[in-house]
Amino acid sequence: MIFNKRVVYILVKSFKVLAILVFLSTYSCKQKKEKPHKIKPNIVFVFTDDQTYSSIHALGNTEIITPTFDELVNEGTTFTHVYNMGSWSGAVCVASRAMLNSGRFVWRANAFRQNWFGNDSTSFNKSWSKLMELNGYDTYMTGKWHVDAPASKLFQNTVHIRPGMPKDAWNHYEMVAKFDSLHKIKNTSSETIMPNGYNRPVDRNDTSWSPADVAKGGFWEGGKHWSEVLKDDAISFIDNAKAREAPFFMYLAFNAPHDPRQAPQEYVDLYPLENISIPESYLEEYPYRNSIGNGDDLRDEALAPFPRTKHAIKVHTQEYYASISHLDAQIGLILKALRGSGKMDNTYIFLTSDHGLAMGRHGLLGKQNLFDHSIRPPMIVIGPDIPKNKKVDVDIYLQDVMATALEIGGVEKPEYVEFNSFLDLAKGKSKTKNYNEIYGAYLNVQRMIRKDGFKLLVYPEINKILLFDMIRDPEEMNDISDNPEYKEKIKSMFEDLVVLQKEMDDPLDLSELHKNYK
Repeated sequence: MIFNKRVVYILVKSFKVLAILVFLSTYSCKQKKEKPHKIKPNIVFVFTDDQTYSSIHALGNTEIITPTFDELVNEGTTFTHVYNMGSWSGAVCVASRAMLNSGRFVWRANAFRQNWFGNDSTSFNKSWSKLMELNGYDTYMTGKWHVDAPASKLFQNTVHIRPGMPKDAWNHYEMVAKFDSLHKIKNTSSETIMPNGYNRPVDRNDTSWSPADVAKGGFWEGGKHWSEVLKDDAISFIDNAKAREAPFFMYLAFNAPHDPRQAPQEYVDLYPLENISIPESYLEEYPYRNSIGNGDDLRDEALAPFPRTKHAIKVHTQEYYASISHLDAQIGLILKALRGSGKMDNTYIFLTSDHGLAMGRHGLLGKQNLFDHSIRPPMIVIGPDIPKNKKVDVDIYLQDVMATALEIGGVEKPEYVEFNSFLDLAKGKSKTKNYNEIYGAYLNVQRMIRKDGFKLLVYPEINKILLFDMIRDPEEMNDISDNPEYKEKIKSMFEDLVVLQKEMDDPLDLSELHKNYK
């Protein structure tokens, strides 16, 4: 057959065009297969209460049993020097959570929460959870809230929102009256554990109260321990999230190991009293406690007798450890559910606490002080690109976790969020400090600055300062403020503290005391 040249040309041209179209179509399909739509990472925030940094076996405490926390330490990156900025209230947990959820430094967080009191919906949208929701996240919260805004206004899904204290275990007004009369009670027996009335006997031989007794209420209110209720809630949400494509943000806030430190008997039995050591910095009584807001009427401090007894501290530590081990087991079951959901490979987990706790160190029991044991919680982060078994000793604030989660979720950090992401520090991409110094405050009776391995404590009520070398003296047992060698160090740190006060909108005037160190 003879073809006209023009016809042949047209046919060849058509085949070339067809081949190009087929190639482009095939290439396009391949590209779609090679670059599927990436789902944002899930974020699980595990928040404990009153858990000090030294309460994890893998981080150096050989007496405590914490297999799940140990696993997290081995599977992720641990920040070893994490701080709560302080509090305007004896309820330090309230201030810590307000900063965490608003992103604002302590004094501005206190001012901002007035909007939450006023049920201001605009201010709700400036919370951590709402920022996540507005950027495509399903948000979920269970457990202790203790923030002025209703949790249901900030999270899409809420269940079993708990108060700061179980109502049947603690009648605040009755106990205030009891504490008011404590100065009349002399501790005449080394057998005393704590003042009578807080569901506790005075004498160690009185076994009418047990941390494992469900009938005593507290965290057993409802018949099941609150840590177990939270675990069940979390697993239920994870099971329902299996079929969802939307990323989720889970805010899991345990009440444990806050007092009343209750746990099943099997966990209490893990810690015979004879195996529990007394803290290195143990004192019968802190000499300045009445001048720094830690008097007889402060609830946390009045949970043990004045002066302290070694037996009382051992009993409190036993129950503290038991509560943490029980908590550890519940978190382990949540992790198991996450792995079973198929979501783990695209999930970041943060574990921290709202602050620490003294537990007998420096003669103190609570968190209303600026020693490391009371302002320093653990901080562990694990995720698909987070190094395993890594320690970072850069000073950060625990509330930096909010900014970090925003970065992971691809959420632009608003200007009003003052805390900083530590994601690059965790990944090892940066060694730059988030802050040149760490600021701390408690009411108008304590101030602190930590910088370059030193900590300066200021007690304005008694015109007293203390200086600690945190490298050589991490337990803060040796005050070196009277050593002439550190005169310039005190001067420069006090000046830095005053500058920080201005930056923080700190209402306390330290100018008179500052004159003594210029």
